[in-house]
Amino acid sequence: MEKIVFVIPDMPGGGTERVVALLANEYSRRGIPVAILLFAGNEKAYPLDSRIEVVSVGAPSGGSLSERLGRLRRMRRFYRENRNCQIWAFSAMGAVFSAVAAFGQKHFFLVSERNDPTRYEHRQIRDLCYRRAKVVVCQTVDGLKSFPAGIRRKSVVIPNPLEPKEEPYTGEREKRIVAVGRLNAQKNHKLLLRAFAAFAKSHSGYVLELYGQGELEAELRALAAELEIDKNVIFKGFSSHVLSDIRAAAMYVLSSDYEGISNSMLEAMALGLPVIATDCPIGGSRMYIRDGENGFLVPVGDKEALARAMGRLAQNPALGERLGAEAVKLRDELATAKIADRFLSLTGGNNE
Repeated sequence: MEKIVFVIPDMPGGGTERVVALLANEYSRRGIPVAILLFAGNEKAYPLDSRIEVVSVGAPSGGSLSERLGRLRRMRRFYRENRNCQIWAFSAMGAVFSAVAAFGQKHFFLVSERNDPTRYEHRQIRDLCYRRAKVVVCQTVDGLKSFPAGIRRKSVVIPNPLEPKEEPYTGEREKRIVAVGRLNAQKNHKLLLRAFAAFAKSHSGYVLELYGQGELEAELRALAAELEIDKNVIFKGFSSHVLSDIRAAAMYVLSSDYEGISNSMLEAMALGLPVIATDCPIGGSRMYIRDGENGFLVPVGDKEALARAMGRLAQNPALGERLGAEAVKLRDELATAKIADRFLSLTGGNNE
């Protein structure tokens, strides 16, 4: 069986890293050799099967040409030493570096696009490297459509896997509103803070818990103080047991300006949490949330709509329970084993 090599920058807490960990562990349990090649760090936030080889070939480059060239040399050496491996790049930059590092070598090359493809700055370079891939996996139909025709013809849509360790919560929900994701501009936590401030004026006793780390934490803390909600906003940082942390909350909110598919949103739905999400490009939220049936969709950047949706759930717990009961059905549809099978089917059965 050919070794599968997942290529990502690093493995701190995040959605892509979570997906890679789930798939890598699943394949390792099946007896398939697996490696994870990190090209910009050496963190490992998620548990990995002891049989999985984890290789770091570089630190964050900081724009350094010499660091990037060294990274390419080490990647090329690894691919040469594993000449029968399959390269599965779960990062646009990972695909670019792998296409260059493995040039002239014969590897099955798969790219998994993990975000909104229209947001990538160097699309011509990316597309040139994606054309070298045997197959490009997109998370949504909208994402697939954003590529040039030559890439679309070799593209398929496969959703993220789910493996919730926690059972759906059925007790009385706590007055907690939770969000899970990196504290960066894409996630638009500033919108969430402003919506929560509006919501809190007529709904006392609620707290907002933000799970995740990121460069905007200081700005977000300052905004919470400015909005006079800092006593009700709790910055929880990264949690390796976030599902157990959030399962009894009143609602989960995704406020992003754009996403591929939010893994934390899907995991919240699988827990039966009432979910509110922005209907953001490239359609990942819309792909799974049927507005008013298993969650709520609100327009991107609309503070008033987000606050109203939060208010609806706070005022009507039975509505939240009904939405959550429908959302739980995703557990079976997106089971890790099923998604792992779909990825393997793209290899022509070489790892069956």
